[in-house]
Amino acid sequence: MKAVILIPARLDSSRLEKKMLANIEGEPVIVHTWRQALKSRLAERVVVATDSSEIATVLQLRGAEVVMTSPGATCGTERIAEAARQIEGDVFVNLQGDEPLISPENIDLALEPFFSDNPPDCSTLVFPLRPDDVEQIEDPHQVKVVLDSKGYALYFSRSPIPFRRNVLPSTTFYRHIGLYAFRAEVLEQFATLPPSMLEQAESLEQLRLLENGFRIRCVTTLIDNPGVNTFEDLELVRSIIRGSFRS
Repeated sequence: MKAVILIPARLDSSRLEKKMLANIEGEPVIVHTWRQALKSRLAERVVVATDSSEIATVLQLRGAEVVMTSPGATCGTERIAEAARQIEGDVFVNLQGDEPLISPENIDLALEPFFSDNPPDCSTLVFPLRPDDVEQIEDPHQVKVVLDSKGYALYFSRSPIPFRRNVLPSTTFYRHIGLYAFRAEVLEQFATLPPSMLEQAESLEQLRLLENGFRIRCVTTLIDNPGVNTFEDLELVRSIIRGSFRS
């Protein structure tokens, strides 16, 4: 089982201009993410997929492997599917380039199901929330997920799910962590499918898989590291990394 980490990275960003190249303690965001990915135990290779020559140059100067992709991809998964056609592998991890604090342990948690006797179509990570954590449960920027009894995703939503008609202490809430691993053939099939109705309504690409009958194995993690989507996120990550350097 050969696992490859693919990091999609585009230069344009709606909420933070050129965030992949934003400086954190002397290195761009994308370089920090790539270096964290190299620490995975289960992945044999790390490749950045980008349509930006500026991003490619920055990475190649530091020894990273880069695959150039077309600018037409509508989401990160389509970008890595294009890159995967040029790379030999059985499992491909989609690791967002704006995750400079990504835990290598989380990457390996997502990969572990593929080294079992019954590998899934796709895997991802979920983080348990407390029922009283109303701010995150209600926040549409925090994607929630509900699972079946075997740990497979039933649905992802920006809305609070499950809806609490009855307030019960046994109700479990999970926040989705957007790290995915795909069997190679599933990734290729994903890229050939048109965007689905639920995907477009919620702006969540993983719903394309569920709407087309694929199953997503959800692995629970207690490790939660902030990504970079806004300037405030960037400042938080800068302070965390600055603190780790000093310690």
